[in-house]
Amino acid sequence: MSATPSLGAAQTQTLHEILEAHRGMEGALLPILHAVQAAFGHVPEAALPIIAQDQAISRAEAHGVMSFYHDFRTEPAGRTVLKLCRAEACQSVGADALADHAREKLGIDWHETTANGTVTLEPVFCLGLCACGPAAMVNGKLVGRADAAKLDAILEEVR
Repeated sequence: MSATPSLGAAQTQTLHEILEAHRGMEGALLPILHAVQAAFGHVPEAALPIIAQDQAISRAEAHGVMSFYHDFRTEPAGRTVLKLCRAEACQSVGADALADHAREKLGIDWHETTANGTVTLEPVFCLGLCACGPAAMVNGKLVGRADAAKLDAILEEVR
């Protein structure tokens, strides 16, 4: 049985400041999780029991909410976050082949980060570029009509 990692003093202080900033807000769990991820780059496992206690919910409920939403991470992301659309419109114009190419080129699978910490690969279910699929997002910037060559060029820039 492995021990749950703990937060350092600075992280604990930041977490308490986030919780205090959301005190009294109805439905604060999602805004708290977003704020924690913005502060730390992910939601540390050790933060969930503290958040759950503050929000008077079970640890299971806090974990369930966090794991339901794919944008929340339990580990820090790479310097570049590459999101590839997995929705049907993009699939119909080659998103599956693009995803296969990305996973092979990076040597990782969905929700993983390259060993050197450069790229995190995430699936997303619609980026709103249905007419310009396959669609991708690189560090928040939308990329339409993505193909292997365009993806390779992007990955060369970020390495």
